[in-house]
Amino acid sequence: MKSKVWLSSPHLGGNELKYIKEAFAANWVAPLGPNVDGFEQDLELFLNEDVKVAALSAGTAALHLALIECDVTHGDEVICQSMTFSASANPIVYLGAVPVFIDSEKDTWNMCPVALKEAIEDRISKGKKPKAIIVVNLYGMPAKMDEILSIAAEYDIPLIEDAAESLGSRYKGKACGTFGRFGILSFNGNKIITTSGGGALVCHSQEDKEQAVFLSTQARDDAPHYQHSQIGYNYRMSNISAGIGRGQMEVLDERVEGRRKMHSFYSEICKNIEGVKIFSEPDSDFYSNHWLSVITIDDTKTKLSKNYEDLRLAFLKEDIESRPIWKPMHLQPIFKDAPYYGGKVAETLFGNSLCLPSGSNLSEDERARIAKVMLDVFSNKKEYSVMP
Repeated sequence: MKSKVWLSSPHLGGNELKYIKEAFAANWVAPLGPNVDGFEQDLELFLNEDVKVAALSAGTAALHLALIECDVTHGDEVICQSMTFSASANPIVYLGAVPVFIDSEKDTWNMCPVALKEAIEDRISKGKKPKAIIVVNLYGMPAKMDEILSIAAEYDIPLIEDAAESLGSRYKGKACGTFGRFGILSFNGNKIITTSGGGALVCHSQEDKEQAVFLSTQARDDAPHYQHSQIGYNYRMSNISAGIGRGQMEVLDERVEGRRKMHSFYSEICKNIEGVKIFSEPDSDFYSNHWLSVITIDDTKTKLSKNYEDLRLAFLKEDIESRPIWKPMHLQPIFKDAPYYGGKVAETLFGNSLCLPSGSNLSEDERARIAKVMLDVFSNKKEYSVMP
């Protein structure tokens, strides 16, 4: 029986258990301890931009705290990239604020600077200057940070960089996660490295980090008894999870290289298939970790029945996981009434793009299975065709 090929499975390095055993031996299992400190230091060293990192329970928690530190509150508006996972937008609503969604541009699939500027000016004209901007590095691809940062500075709006998918990616040599006032990292089980569940807030001052740690540990005041002057949260990463993270940091460069090799693998398969294109960096300013490799399919050229669906179902038949890209937030039922600026770039990409298995631990046999399905589908071999 063939094993399942996952879209993006965890890939352990071997030393995670060493740090976990040390935590157990010292009885450090609470949401503090030497592994938390060590993991934060490892991340700060890797990002190499004189940043401060607070290890938290999830990337969503990090984004929630970033918005709080940007003084977002009930009734405010926050600009957010539409093409993203819902966790980029949900914390806006946690605070009673309103998301304003922005279309993608075609080069990086990330926030369109033209639509961003249009949205800011229109919201200001309506008396609602946005309190923050959330830009996302989709599937590891850096956004057009120079243009977006320039617009954010022009209107004096803090930028939050959602780098949940882009640890190890770089824009003009600078690490993703370090561009905005805050950066967001995720270590969910499917990310490029994992702590089983977890995230981090990247800050540019010790003060911002200390405030994040304070809020993430129930905002307890400095008093001998339990006293609280602010609402706090249970968002701190545990010492056990951080131990997994320390082991993962030792192999992060290898994991980035492994994901990029998967992208090259798909590029080689797709190079001679008309109507199929692999999502790649637009130029040398962009360096993607290629957390997920994605293809776009022009069904008028491939003669498939419905964009990616023939391929997705053929993969499913062979127990190979693939997935349509994120459905844009402005098309989601929960956000149907939210303001939206731009055209149909994100919507069009959603209709014809498919995420492919991209794990750094895929075997030669698994890659061969993937390649066979793709080549058979695009050559319209009957045993894989799902057309009527």
